[in-house]
Amino acid sequence: MKIIIVGSGQVGFNIASRLAHEGKDVVVVDTDVDAIANVSEKIDVETLIGSGSSPVVLEKAGIKGAEILLAVTNSDEINLVACLVADILSPATKKIARIRKGDYDDYHKTFQEGIPHIDTVINPDIEVVKAIELFMSVPGALDIGDFAEGRLKFVGIRMDKDTRLSDTRLSDLPNKIGDPILIAALVREGKMIIPGGDDRMYPGDLVYFVSEKRGLENILTAFDKHVRPVKRVMIVGGGEIGLRLARSLEEKSIYTKLIERSPERCAVIADIMDKVVVIQGDGSDQGLLFEENIREMDVVVSLTNDEETNILVSLLAKRMGTRQVITKLNKFGYLSLMSTIGLEQVVSPRLSAINSILQHIRRGKVLSARTLVDEKAELLEAVALETSDIVGKPLRQTGMPKGALVIGIIRKDEIMIPSGSSVIEPNDRIIIFARRQVVSKIEKLLTVKLEYF
Repeated sequence: MKIIIVGSGQVGFNIASRLAHEGKDVVVVDTDVDAIANVSEKIDVETLIGSGSSPVVLEKAGIKGAEILLAVTNSDEINLVACLVADILSPATKKIARIRKGDYDDYHKTFQEGIPHIDTVINPDIEVVKAIELFMSVPGALDIGDFAEGRLKFVGIRMDKDTRLSDTRLSDLPNKIGDPILIAALVREGKMIIPGGDDRMYPGDLVYFVSEKRGLENILTAFDKHVRPVKRVMIVGGGEIGLRLARSLEEKSIYTKLIERSPERCAVIADIMDKVVVIQGDGSDQGLLFEENIREMDVVVSLTNDEETNILVSLLAKRMGTRQVITKLNKFGYLSLMSTIGLEQVVSPRLSAINSILQHIRRGKVLSARTLVDEKAELLEAVALETSDIVGKPLRQTGMPKGALVIGIIRKDEIMIPSGSSVIEPNDRIIIFARRQVVSKIEKLLTVKLEYF
């Protein structure tokens, strides 16, 4: 598989690194000489200095032999033109573009059905808003995945001190909780464990589990995470994501305050919103937060375009008594540090973009894909077709690679938390948790055994 990546920023770099480790033929194109040099030094891929919107540059990159073009620069316009040029030069090449501006929202379908025939339009800001709302619905969750229209949940939570499930053997969990649950992974002191029934959970562990939505609240209560309705939200930062979130909360009739530094932007937002209270000021000003009764807020979401400001606002909010804070970060280097300072509910537009892209790059009948555990693992949703030898036998006999685990089966309207004796049937949707090192094996399995040619 040959893939051309236009844009060598954090998204392009991260995707290129993943694909190179999986042995794929990757070409990275960018006008930034320093960024291209960084890619060349750290990743075993081909690089090309030039504009990805140039037909000459795309020809040099080998667009006519490429299976996929990823346009992920920071410019929506360049991404659109790159796909347009690729469509002219190589109509058979699959085109994936990151487009973030709200002005383009109503035209995604037009871009897909007409020129430039973009196969997949990705807007990470929309995915970030979804992630924020999921965090609001599951207290204490560090990671959340939704499947089967939200009826199956994949959740990561931190085990607190004195939790009654501490030191519990995993095989004893169903009896203690009373609802079906499958522990997919434990992260202990930075190391990921794919556990067995004899393993135990300890305070400080990051526990990843899958459950049905109807039993989730009971499971969270067993972990001493108590669900409370969200009635009051404060948003700090009125950019594209802040505005999208405010709109969504207003539609849900959740009382919302939005703090934005720019008077001009405040005026724009105030004209758009009907019920959201728009406040012009510095969201990192402790006095302003006190005046706006931050203690009364159920959730504070920090969404400015400055990483340090978002961290500061979140720390202030926690110190001033807000029970839940959600922090937006873009720099990948910060993500692994957040838990050490007590900020564990973090959203990242760039990571959301990567997750969306992975779904459309993976071979086989993959419906969704996302990275987990500081990129140590992936969560894949795929369809099992009748041509697969994974069908019709107990899971323990299917030959899944070590480090991979089927954690959910969706069969029409039925949802199952599988055991080793569970049997997959044709057209089941299966959820697979896999270490990063075995993702390529899973991908091969999905291509060769799950998809009919």
